[in-house]
Amino acid sequence: MTITPRIEEAGFRPASRIASVGVSKILQIGARAAAMKRDGLPVIILGAGEPDFDTPANVKEAAKAAIDRGETKYTALDGTPELKKAVAEKFRRENGVDYAPDEVTVATGAKQILFNAFMATIDAGDEVIIPTPYWTSYFDIVEICGGVPVLIPCDAEAGFRLKAEQLEKAITPKTRWVLFNSPSNPSGAAYGEADYRPLLDVLLRHPHVWLMVDDMYEHIVYDDFRFVTPVAIEPRLKDRTLTINGVSKAYAMTGWRIGYAGGPKALIKAMAVIQSQATSCPSSVSQAASVEALNGPQDFLKERQASFRQRRDLVVSGLNAIPGLSCRTPEGAFYTFAGCGGMLGKVTPGGRRIEADSDFTDYLLEDAHVAVVPGSAFGLSPYFRISYATSEADLKEALKRIGEACARLS
Repeated sequence: MTITPRIEEAGFRPASRIASVGVSKILQIGARAAAMKRDGLPVIILGAGEPDFDTPANVKEAAKAAIDRGETKYTALDGTPELKKAVAEKFRRENGVDYAPDEVTVATGAKQILFNAFMATIDAGDEVIIPTPYWTSYFDIVEICGGVPVLIPCDAEAGFRLKAEQLEKAITPKTRWVLFNSPSNPSGAAYGEADYRPLLDVLLRHPHVWLMVDDMYEHIVYDDFRFVTPVAIEPRLKDRTLTINGVSKAYAMTGWRIGYAGGPKALIKAMAVIQSQATSCPSSVSQAASVEALNGPQDFLKERQASFRQRRDLVVSGLNAIPGLSCRTPEGAFYTFAGCGGMLGKVTPGGRRIEADSDFTDYLLEDAHVAVVPGSAFGLSPYFRISYATSEADLKEALKRIGEACARLS
């Protein structure tokens, strides 16, 4: 007689598609730092990619009103007509790009937009070109979907931006997508029209390659930088471009989980198939709030932008004042991506040699009680990312601790 083993005896075998995928390094560091804080240590966490501002009051009131109206049921699969209309109007008003309702999709965060798009289009072995440093989820989502991430290093000397000759060289018959994120997480680097133009010219020469752009930090740009999305520069690429955005960063709505995108009708329809078998529709209440976010007053964006710029300048100048560190001034987002190559080879007071950027960030957490993320988590070393979406008091104290910790290295 055959006896079926109990689950705990048989053991757990994960699917091969996630064999090399782990929980985000950012989340791991955040969890470790939070545990240290619970133990009473004065840890300053500079790892979260989340605005410290509150969701605007009018947006919260719109959500409450939706609840009172009973809008708590399922909605249309990939966005209510009201939200799709608001998204289309946003693209016209702010980006000069026209999308019809059936060219717009709404999902539970921009991460699901990415997942839907890649799952709907990638076959095993298809390649996705990703400039590095990159947001950690890009790489893992491509792999989960059976694709091959093709990473192109773009260091500080290159402004953390991809060059046309690099893109041209990386394209093969297997290339399915190239992915741009501007302004970038983690570097804060952004592509202006002059930066995009030669890259878009390359794509015009390769009609089998599709373009995916993540514009999530569109409204967080500084100085004289002018944000532009690629389709506005080169309309001939519209029929093979997916333009992704959302309400998380600009409107401080990370927990509301609403991302959206505009793209070709056939792609949007295919993405809806994936979503229908995953989460189905996004939250009805969050969608009602997002309509107000996109249609309502936008004046607060400039105020928050100014606050972020002040913090950026504080962090950049503070890091550059520390011997062995170097920090490029980012054009946007709320991150700095500083080089720590000058710390490699040094020894901590406890006798540990700093061999990699992850050793350096571990040292900062353990010795200085400052949590930052190593560049290796974003595909480029030796760097580390600071999120300055926190109070100036915490940033000043963190910079003081980092400087003192670096001085203790020998």
